[in-house]
Amino acid sequence: MSLPPLVEPAAGLSVDEVKRYSRHLIIPDVGMAGQKRLKNAKVLVVGAGGLGSPALLYLAAAGVGTLGIVDFDTVDDSNLQRQIIHGVSDVGKSKGSPPGSRSPKSTRMSR
Repeated sequence: MSLPPLVEPAAGLSVDEVKRYSRHLIIPDVGMAGQKRLKNAKVLVVGAGGLGSPALLYLAAAGVGTLGIVDFDTVDDSNLQRQIIHGVSDVGKSKGSPPGSRSPKSTRMSR
């Protein structure tokens, strides 16, 4: 039994998007149509902690077009080793606010 798609496909993918998602495009169950649907998809992640944090990264990396974050907690130093979307510069900020830079340096303490 096949279910109908929940999201209409986007009009197209840019050349850069085709390069970025080339591995998805060769998967028969994803392909161009599936990647265009991901581009138009909207996902709300409730909780940007130890589970929500990597989920947000992977959803963004997969090409989901719109991500929403709901979390009423603030980032604490003790969160940084497992909540990988937050960095030192995010300490004290709401976990529900848009994440800042995600470079590896942003999660390290300076000495």
